Amino acid sequence: MSTTTLEDIAGTLRTARLQGEPIAAPTKTWPDLDADAAFEVQEINVKHAVANGDRLVGYKLGNIAKVMQDAFGLDQPDYGHLLSSVFAYEGTTLERDKFIEPFVELEPAFVLRKHLRGPNTTIADVIDAIEFALPAIEIIDSRVKDWAIGLPDTLADNGSTGAVILGGTPRRITDLNLRDTRGVLRFNDREVIAGTTRNILGNPFAAVAWLVNRLSEYGVGFEPGHVILPGSCLKAVPMREAGRWSGTFEGWGTVEFDVTA
Repeated sequence: MSTTTLEDIAGTLRTARLQGEPIAAPTKTWPDLDADAAFEVQEINVKHAVANGDRLVGYKLGNIAKVMQDAFGLDQPDYGHLLSSVFAYEGTTLERDKFIEPFVELEPAFVLRKHLRGPNTTIADVIDAIEFALPAIEIIDSRVKDWAIGLPDTLADNGSTGAVILGGTPRRITDLNLRDTRGVLRFNDREVIAGTTRNILGNPFAAVAWLVNRLSEYGVGFEPGHVILPGSCLKAVPMREAGRWSGTFEGWGTVEFDVTA
């Protein structure tokens, strides 16, 4: 696809994000958009954000769990850049009307102390590169109307990222059992859904290895200090009402936030 076309797609998605108004899936308007071209669109918008004062702070993997792929009609994971502007402070209140059709996910977050770059990155390389882990909530939100997405659509939309909240209980990964840690998502103190970190490609280190190897095909590497989200351990839950959300990894910690109607 031409650079002009990619810029047009990127601009359309930026406008949808700013105005909070969903658009038709990019692949409906631009049928030739494939995954590689969609990632170029993603990079255009990341560069635009950074040029306007934002900062690249990491990367995310989405729809790695089978329940997530089934929920959103995808057959493979998506991925995106994490910008500082999407991070919210734990315990603060988010406004529901700042999003279009948001869903809440619980997942671990990793902070790196070493560079990671594929291809051929192993799980051992990932473990060696991680400084510590945090419980995290990701709010996913699509600029595509009714979440009618294929892989190129969500890639162009930066992996449908909405917001990220990091918890305040950092742990060394040797102190955690991330192959099988139970996570529970609650709304107004009521359990909504539960899952386990083994849903994240067997364990979340494997998911990070998959991500770094996939993004190496685009010349992307991870840097010390980057936050890496490996994907949700449970099915995402719609964020429709005002109230308090909390996510807990048993034996580890809790992350929570409030939302207004």
